[in-house]
Amino acid sequence: MLAKPTSHKRALSQADVDAVLYRYSEAQSHDNLLFLSLFLTAFFALMQLGDLIFPDDYSIMDWRKVIRHSSVILHAGHYGFTLPAHKADHQFEGNRILVCGEQFSYAMLHHFTHYLQSRDKLFPLPSPLWLLFNGAMPTRSFFISRLNLMFGRDIAGQSMCAGSTTMLAKLGFPPHIIQAAGRWSSEAFRIYVWKSPFLLHGLLFASTYPQH
Repeated sequence: MLAKPTSHKRALSQADVDAVLYRYSEAQSHDNLLFLSLFLTAFFALMQLGDLIFPDDYSIMDWRKVIRHSSVILHAGHYGFTLPAHKADHQFEGNRILVCGEQFSYAMLHHFTHYLQSRDKLFPLPSPLWLLFNGAMPTRSFFISRLNLMFGRDIAGQSMCAGSTTMLAKLGFPPHIIQAAGRWSSEAFRIYVWKSPFLLHGLLFASTYPQH
């Protein structure tokens, strides 16, 4: 109606994931370990950025959504934690998030445990899972500033979820699998596909989904 082109933030690709790993995989500072673990968890667990970090506006922060360190589980093949609530969970019943330890040759468990060791050394008492070096919760500006530094301003919080869903679609995973992995309601997922040309293209031209 306003005769302006539609603007979409770019979906991150596997090449972008490789670039982040190349830059941060040897990181030693706590905040860099935190960023890398947050990034890999958000991307490969199809999580919304708002489920993991706090908004910059403290007035709208909701402590009911904070992921607790006490909910973490570690196994040889995966790690997980309880997501207390998300935008599709109106009853605040929570979800158990499980992340494969290694997926598509990416060692998420290694980087998560590296961060967890640093976090437990700094903050041994039970508290939020994700903490900065100064003890504060990571905010959106903390995370997005690092993404923008690497990829420019056409990257936003939804770029990770859009990128991971697009990757799965291109690999041939059917929509109902992607929908379940992303914890979308059926209606929300249809809207997401319709609004994302990247995901729609992936679903249309996907390879055959492996049955084994």
